[in-house]
Formats: sequence, C-alpha cells, structure tokens
Amino acid sequence: MAGDEPLRPGVPVERPSALIGRRIAAYRVESEIGRGGMAVVYRARDLRLGRTVALKLLAPELARNDTFRKRFGHESQVAAAIDHPHIVPVFEAGEADGVLYIAMRYVAGQDLRALLDRSGPLSLAVACRIAVQVASALDAAHAHDLVHRDVKPGNILVAEGTDADHPEHVYLTDFGLTKKSLSLTGYTRVGQFVGTLDYVAPEQISGKPVDGRCDVYSLACVVYEMLSGAPPFRRDDDMALLWAHQYDPPPRASDNIPGLPAAADEVLATALAKSPDDRYDSCLQFVTALRRTAAGGVVASGPPAGHEATRVVREPTRMAHEPTRVVHEPTRVVRGLAALPQEPEPEPEREPAPEREPVPLPPRWAAAVFPELWR
Repeated sequence: MAGDEPLRPGVPVERPSALIGRRIAAYRVESEIGRGGMAVVYRARDLRLGRTVALKLLAPELARNDTFRKRFGHESQVAAAIDHPHIVPVFEAGEADGVLYIAMRYVAGQDLRALLDRSGPLSLAVACRIAVQVASALDAAHAHDLVHRDVKPGNILVAEGTDADHPEHVYLTDFGLTKKSLSLTGYTRVGQFVGTLDYVAPEQISGKPVDGRCDVYSLACVVYEMLSGAPPFRRDDDMALLWAHQYDPPPRASDNIPGLPAAADEVLATALAKSPDDRYDSCLQFVTALRRTAAGGVVASGPPAGHEATRVVREPTRMAHEPTRVVHEPTRVVRGLAALPQEPEPEPEREPAPEREPVPLPPRWAAAVFPELWR
C-alpha cells in the first residue's frame, strides 16, 4: 500500500487496519493509539510540517449528522482557542472524504488509568500533584463556559515532567463530544445514558442543569481512587451505583486509606456532596484544601462565603478539544432508568465489585431520570 495513498470514499473508518498508511487531509496514518465508542485515535504524520500528531477520527454516525456537522467547525475553533499548559493543544479540525478529524499534539506517556493499574494507590503528595494540574485545566475550561462532564482516569494523561520537583506533566483530555451535545444531535439514542458511572455527579444522573461543580464531584471521585485504589462507590450493578451517587453518603476516606489525615475526610466529603451548592465552587479550591491537610493546615468546612459559583450551562454551545488517547476503561451504557424512590433503603455492606459489562435496563425508566435525552 502506498504510504501517501489518500483515503477513498467507502473505506470504513471503524476498521483500523484499513487506514494504516492512508492519507487523511495532510496526515498519513501510522498506527492506532486507542478507541472508544465515538472515535478512534491514531498516531499520524503531518506531511506539511514533518511532525507527529494524534489524529482523532470521529464516528461515521457523527459525520452523517447534519446538526453535528454544522457545529463541528465552530466548536473546534473554540477548543483550539484555549491555551493552557495542561490541556492538549488542537492543531486543526476539518473534514476529508466524508471523515471528520481533529489533529492534536501527540503526547508521549500513559493515562492515569494505566498508571493506577500498574502501580496501585498513590501517596497523598503524588495524588495532589496530579490533581492540581487537572484542576487547573478544568477551571480554565470553566472560564470558557465549558464543562467537561466526563473526568476519569482514562481522560488524564501523565507525561514525563521537567525536573525532580515536577516529575509529572499532566494533561486533561476529551473535552469535546459531551454527552449533552451528542443527545442534542440525536447521536445518543433515546433512553441511553453514555458515561463512566464510577465518576458521574448526581445532577448528571437526574438530568438537572450542570455547571463546573459537576467536574468538582468527578475529580473528587478520581482523587479518592488515586488514594485508595478504587472509586468511592462500588456496587454490584449500574442501578445500585447510580443510586449510591444520588443518595448514599461517601465512605470515610480514612477508613480505606492508611495514613490519610483525618481532615481529608471532610475535604473529600465536601467535594462529594450530593448538592452542587454544598461543594467547593472550583476544582482548585477543592485540591488546595486537600493539600492543606497534607501539610497539617486547618481546612474550612465548606466553600467560602461569597465565592461566586460557576455559571450554569443549560445548553452546551461549545466543544473543547479532543484527547490524544481514547480511554482504556469501558464506557457504560444504561438503557432507560426509572424514577428513583424518594427515601432510599439502607445499602448493605458489599465487597468491591469486579469490572462489569454494561447492563441493559427497561426503557420505561428512561424519561424520568434522563429527561434531556427525550427533548
């Protein structure tokens, strides 16, 4: 196969072997990096500038959706305008031969999911070092009216740092293609919730408007996992997990994390509060409070009075840039969820559940819990 042979119409994007060696726009595809339900990411060569890039090719369903296509160019420009050291830069976005693509900086390293799987729980100091960089990226996105909605270890890249004082350089990925924007385009089918349920905020489950504080909750779940080796809520099935996020108090972190300062329990409990109004107003505020516990400082009991809350985003109008890695952990799909009772039953003690496949649920449950998918 010729190395610069352009992609011909009809070559299936979902078959990675069909694209190796092909040219898409000004990029020659070299190898697959990773894949998810909405895209495949390849290592590619920029034939104009002679540099290696991460080339994300979006799912054919998105390319065929007129609503998404109209928004794609504008939203990609918004994403490219964010200049932040912990957000992967977007070089170009466009369409070639019916394929929507995004070219980004190629980041050598691994994602946090792979790091935790290999190394196990991290110390409080290392977890805070990683979390503060993620928090900085999230708060920068919130300042551009962008809410991530899917913060999880697979969307956090950990690259080599600059020196002994900064051993890791962290990038947050996968801002674009939010679940809400996909549902508006019709790509997310009626009755489905697409997301990683171990880290989802209660207001996302109930279909309420979200702001940056939903990312505070998700980041707190990730921090809890970095420290303990598992997310705060582990249940036998997806419905029980959704229930726990909405109703069950988070477990005391110090019960599961040897040596964790007792003050950290209060910090994590605040960040994992069921109501956004009871959480920290920003991600950096949360991580700063957690770092103070490591230094033995006094931690405030909640968000400072008078701190301006992140503005509510009712209809996402912008999409931030795409990742250089597709997540390794599985994305779960829940088909239809029923209205949950007002008073939860006590949750019995359970052993941590093994990784599981998505569990289909009765479609009659969909409208009550995820009303935005029916609009």
